[in-house]
Amino acid sequence: MLITAAVHGPRVLGGPDARTARPRRGGRVARGPGTLPDGDRLVQEDVSPGADDDRVTAAAADPTPRAGGAPAALAVRAVVPDRGLDVDLALAPGEVVAVLGENGAGKSTLVQVVAGLLPPGDAPGARVAVGDDDVTRAAPRRRRVAWLSQRPLLFANLSVEDNVAFGLRARGVPRSRARREARAALGHVGAAHLATRRATDLSGGQAQRVAIARALVTDPRVLLLDEPLASLDVGVAQHVRSVLHHAQREHPRTTLLVTHDLLDVLLLADRVVVLDDGRVVEDGPVDQVLTRPRSRFAARLAGVNLLAGSVVHVAVPEPVTVGSLGTAPGSAGADAALVRTEAGPEEAAAREATLAVDGTEVRVRGTAGDPLAVGDGAVAVFEPRAVAVHRATPEGSPRNAYRVVVTSVEPHGPLLRVWGRVAGEDPGAPAAGAPAAVGHDAPHLAADLTPRAVAELRLTPGERAWFVIKAAEVRIHPH
Repeated sequence: MLITAAVHGPRVLGGPDARTARPRRGGRVARGPGTLPDGDRLVQEDVSPGADDDRVTAAAADPTPRAGGAPAALAVRAVVPDRGLDVDLALAPGEVVAVLGENGAGKSTLVQVVAGLLPPGDAPGARVAVGDDDVTRAAPRRRRVAWLSQRPLLFANLSVEDNVAFGLRARGVPRSRARREARAALGHVGAAHLATRRATDLSGGQAQRVAIARALVTDPRVLLLDEPLASLDVGVAQHVRSVLHHAQREHPRTTLLVTHDLLDVLLLADRVVVLDDGRVVEDGPVDQVLTRPRSRFAARLAGVNLLAGSVVHVAVPEPVTVGSLGTAPGSAGADAALVRTEAGPEEAAAREATLAVDGTEVRVRGTAGDPLAVGDGAVAVFEPRAVAVHRATPEGSPRNAYRVVVTSVEPHGPLLRVWGRVAGEDPGAPAAGAPAAVGHDAPHLAADLTPRAVAELRLTPGERAWFVIKAAEVRIHPH
């Protein structure tokens, strides 16, 4: 009894606690902030019944300055030798940049570098700056960066409201305030009615909306979206995409968006960066990349064929010859009335060019709108609907005719998309102007046909056919 009185007596009797030497407030002890292993401060709350932790000390209430919702520029130099990544990228404040590329191109590694999730030894040349702050060596929680991945990663033992409030609580925000802000964030993503549910009771779309609210509630200066809609059904993904679109319009944030979905790019992004084998191969506004792609991945995303190579011939347009007004064709004075006129700027720029496809003997002819010279790198782009398909050798002398082996037939809306890889001629077959190409480096082309046409032509994998494209349908752009 004497020992109990000596240890607990002062606190029980209303005097100062001998261990803390802190005054009582309203009959409860105001405990000080603790310290996490990395130096962050954590509020230790009074868990006595009816305790209101809004009464914690002011210093502990919000130890980390909030970003105030102001977007910041992002500059990242991501060098990860073991994964072959070498990217230098800058985002303007409030800009949404979609990062595209094949699996293994380095997209997720880039996000991990920005988030600080890789050990320093794995990314020795990495540099990350958020606004004016160099956060290269900062812990992930100190970077003011929010990360949303394919999986919501909610805490199963917490309610939805407490999941959203978790980031605020980790910063030292009092519980009641954190919950108020969590409820407001849930309301912004249309999930306020889920606040009291357990995370384990949510559907995939509901859980992802909650994850979005948790990512946004801390007012991050940079938002990282690593394919957040990839695992959702089409209808659910559309709803969550709308939530992200609305959130960005209401409160612009600098965002790095990793995706494979064209709708994500069209509805959410301002700019597109395409990675290939750890390097940036294309960077530009969304409309430019999708209408004039320079990379195979962007071309497939935009639904067009793309052949890359170098210019081997450029045809200079002939001067235009016209007859005088009122002179009848074939009359005696008609020839004397013919005059040469210079083409205008648009006509002069439009000229026919021939492209040699990299690594093959394939040639493609098309129209170049930009100045090109022999030896320049370029890409030829044309839509699958512009491809005519024949089983027999095409008549005449088409400018672009390719013997192909059908590799697959896929649904594409109301049409069928027929894929064919350019192949060499059968022994003894007439060349008909078709170039030869072999192996996986041979161009892989797509043609859109009606189901009836596919059935009539008997286009099944392994069958040979001809793909014919008019030169006027092919646009050649500098690369």
